[in-house]
Amino acid sequence: MFSATLRSRAASSASLQSPPSSSSSGEPLTHYRITLRRSAIALPMNIKGTLAALGIHRRLQTVFHRHTPDIAGKILTIKELVTVENVPESAVRTKWEQRQERKASRGYEVAGSKLGAEP
Repeated sequence: MFSATLRSRAASSASLQSPPSSSSSGEPLTHYRITLRRSAIALPMNIKGTLAALGIHRRLQTVFHRHTPDIAGKILTIKELVTVENVPESAVRTKWEQRQERKASRGYEVAGSKLGAEP
């Protein structure tokens, strides 16, 4: 009885200690996804400069950066303003790709053109 209780506690604590992986394919997490959640209005110039150095200019803007010590230090400087996620390289999107993902579909498809038709 006592050993069964210990086994169940050990199993539950082991499941709590292993965090769920954000990438299902087992890819290594190589980039930070940084999103500005709070505005930098009325904050010191060093905070605003850090945001500019990371390439963040407006609220809810998302940027991707590789895992490096200098980027980690910049994130620590602005940790109260941003949310940070670790993502694999396959999840990294350029500014244009992010815009295309948000864009609504046209609602129609062009089937042909009368201008290009031959008589």
